[in-house]
Amino acid sequence: MKNELTKDFWEERYLNQQTGWDIGDVSAPLKTYFDQLKDKSLRILIPGCGNAYEAEYLYRNGFKNVYVLDYVQIPLEKLHERCGFSKKNMFVEDFFLHKGQYDLIIEQTMFCAIDPDRRGDYAKKVDELLLQSGKLVGLFFNCDFEGGPPFGGTKEEYLEYFKPYFSKIKMEECYNSIPPRKGRELFIILEK
Repeated sequence: MKNELTKDFWEERYLNQQTGWDIGDVSAPLKTYFDQLKDKSLRILIPGCGNAYEAEYLYRNGFKNVYVLDYVQIPLEKLHERCGFSKKNMFVEDFFLHKGQYDLIIEQTMFCAIDPDRRGDYAKKVDELLLQSGKLVGLFFNCDFEGGPPFGGTKEEYLEYFKPYFSKIKMEECYNSIPPRKGRELFIILEK
């Protein structure tokens, strides 16, 4: 599977508008979380950001240290066109090679899009990128899918990946998912 989920694979999905994961706006669970954040100086990374509606929402609400990362350029160009999001805060690269330090990493669609064999690598990379007391916040699917991406899983499986790196782990069924995902998402807050 690793060889199939290449930059070319994702670029083709955007070019052919095969982006079924894209809900066209910031998701309600993340919007609710963002609305309670007071410190607008937080360094925030959104890996596998896609069209980055979460970044746009944060940017429009005064968060200027928001960084987005994706394998392909296409969605990042759209983000810049929509709201003037700074190109210096955009990374077109492999998440697993990224360097930086962040207070907060937002998980919306990346974890379910990578090969499940890389989930342990993902947890380790998030740990590496987060500052002490940093948080990983977002959504994981709590169901299985035929084939993929997206790739699903269970809370029990996810805990095994993240327990070695986080001292506080909250994974609960999401109460405000969009209707097609109702009962199939976990909202997560993992703190180092």
